[in-house]
Amino acid sequence: MGHRAAVALRDAIWPVTCMTCDTRVQASGGLCPDCWSVTPFITGAACDLCGVPLPGDADGPARCDDCLTFARPWDDGRAALVYAGGGRRIALAFKHGDRTDMAPGLARWMHRAARDLVDADTLFVPVPLHRWRLLRRRYNQAALLADELARLSDSTAAPMALRRTRQTAGQDHRSVADRFENMAGAIAVAPDAQIAGRHVAVVDDVLTSGATMAACADAIRAAGAKRVTALVLARVAKDR
Repeated sequence: MGHRAAVALRDAIWPVTCMTCDTRVQASGGLCPDCWSVTPFITGAACDLCGVPLPGDADGPARCDDCLTFARPWDDGRAALVYAGGGRRIALAFKHGDRTDMAPGLARWMHRAARDLVDADTLFVPVPLHRWRLLRRRYNQAALLADELARLSDSTAAPMALRRTRQTAGQDHRSVADRFENMAGAIAVAPDAQIAGRHVAVVDDVLTSGATMAACADAIRAAGAKRVTALVLARVAKDR
C-alpha cells in the first residue's frame, strides 16, 4: 500500500477533527473555521506581565491596571487566549473534561505567544496540584503543557520542582484579597529542584488574579532563579 493510500485509509478510520467539535480539519490539534472565529486569541497589544489584551497598538512594554496595582513577583508573561467564549470552553474541556489530547495544540499556541521570551535555556515548571486533587483529576493539566512547551523549545521541564505544602480551597468566587490569602505559603520548591541561576517559566492553564502564579514565583525567586516568566493558556479579562 502506497503512502497516500495509507494516509487516506487512516483518515477514513480515524478522521482528524477540530479540537472542539466534530468538523474535519487537515491537521490535528487545530480548529475549524467556525470554532476559530469564536476563539479569542491574544494577538495585538497586551500587558507584558500578565498577557491580558490592551487597547491600542503593540508598541513596546505596557502594563494593565491590575499589574500597575499589584506587585508581580515575575519578570514578564504571556497568555495565548482570553478566557471567554471559545477560549473558556477550550480551557474547561482541557482541565475538567479529560481532554489530555489537546495539550500539544494548546502548547503550540502558548509557544507562539511567548516565542520572544523562552528558548532552550528556559526551564518549564508547572503550577502543582495537591496530591489529593491530582488523584481525583488523574492528571495535572499544567504539567502536560509544560512538557509540550519544553519539547517545542528544545528545553526541559521540571514537573516536580514545585509542590503544594497544603491543600487549598478553590479560588472560584473569592475576592482578590481572599485569593492571595488562600495561597499564602501554599507553594514550596522541592529540595532537589535545580532552579538557582535559571530562567524559569511557570506554566498554568488560566490566570485570574495572579495569586497562584505569585505564590509560585515567590518560591522560585527564593530558590535563586535569575528570571521568572509567567506563561498561561488563558487570561481572564474583566471586560469579557
